[in-house]
Parts: sequence; C-alpha cells; structure tokens
Amino acid sequence: MIEDYDLIVSSFQSQYGLRLSREIHKMSWTEFKQMLVGIDNKTALGRIIAIRAEDDKEVLKTFTKEQHRIRNEWKEKHAKVVAESISKQEMDTAMDGFKNAFLRMAGLGGD
Repeated sequence: MIEDYDLIVSSFQSQYGLRLSREIHKMSWTEFKQMLVGIDNKTALGRIIAIRAEDDKEVLKTFTKEQHRIRNEWKEKHAKVVAESISKQEMDTAMDGFKNAFLRMAGLGGD
C-alpha cells in the first residue's frame, strides 16, 4: 500500500474531492478503508489495480507493453512476498505432502 500512496492520494482527490493530506487526520481507519475499497476504475489507482488483477487471456492480448510491465512487476513482487512469508518448516511439510501423494499415485505407499 505504501508504494501506491501517490495513486491513493490522486484517486481520493479525483473520486471524492478529498485532499488526503488535509483530511486523513479527521478520518477513522475504518472510514479510510471503506473509501479505499470504493475506489472505482476511473481513478489512477483503479486502473492500475485492474491491470494488476487481469487474468483473461483475451484481454491480456490487447495490453500495451506498459500494461504488461505493470502487471508483471506486480506478479513478481507478490510471488516474492508470498515465498518469503512461507517458513522453512511449512515448506518442508508441504513438500513431504507432495512426495507422499506422488508415491501413493505410483502405488509405492508413501507414509
């Protein structure tokens, strides 16, 4: 969210007419979250989120190089965050589960 701060500020201004630098201290966290969730795709943030979230292959074929760059950077960053959040123990447990499943599929037992 921090990396999107400028997009958030711009989008609040364009959609709600609010200057966050002046209004944020008057707003509760709940109100801020509700307004952020309500940002539409006509705002800068909404357009970027739509690009990042697009998975339709037909739509992706129409993307510009810049749209692909935005989407790919987001996907890579998200994958890295997910990978870093998984502990070694969780990874070992998951890998053991995969190993056992493949052994069972091959008729070799696996536990």
